[in-house]
Amino acid sequence: MDFSIKLSDGSVQLVKITRAYFKTWHVWKVQFNDGKAVMLYKLGTEWMQRNEDFLEAHVLTTIGSFIDRIIFKKQIIAF
Repeated sequence: MDFSIKLSDGSVQLVKITRAYFKTWHVWKVQFNDGKAVMLYKLGTEWMQRNEDFLEAHVLTTIGSFIDRIIFKKQIIAF
């Protein structure tokens, strides 16, 4: 699914978010229009990224909260 985020420089960028597995972990792959991609995962209530990824903290929390809303909506529909 596509999602637009506002970066720290004020620009809005479209990202593609997909769900995947890494070993036994649920991860989320976020791909930007410029070809860069990051992998996000959740530890408890905090969203994390791989060491080699480049997201700023507020972008990470923005994307993480969007993913949380998606997960919450799917859980409501499942019941």
